[in-house]
Amino acid sequence: MGTSARQGPYFCGIDAAMDVVTGKWKSLILWELHEYGTRRFAELRRGLPGVSEKMLVQHLREMEEDGLVHREVYPVVPPKVEYSLTEHGLSLNTALASLAAWGQERIQRIGAEKVTFEVV
Repeated sequence: MGTSARQGPYFCGIDAAMDVVTGKWKSLILWELHEYGTRRFAELRRGLPGVSEKMLVQHLREMEEDGLVHREVYPVVPPKVEYSLTEHGLSLNTALASLAAWGQERIQRIGAEKVTFEVV
């Protein structure tokens, strides 16, 4: 794990937390890895319909740099790379749980459509 480029200054804890989850896909990557455990890149991409390869790579690199995601490279041909949550990433997911519950209530309250897809 490298040193994060994002090191403040921050106004408050929410500011510091949002700094590492800003971006449409980061919270969904956290959810995907929490829900399904260790995933390969292609599995993550399939699990997040609509994410481009470029954005997924960028967000995974930033999340690895921030200590949220562990990237394991296996020395085989063809290359095998797996992503998993670190303890820091798991603790962030725990912190986001009440926000997720609030979001679920909002979905029901406003009658919003929920995206569904088949997990392969």
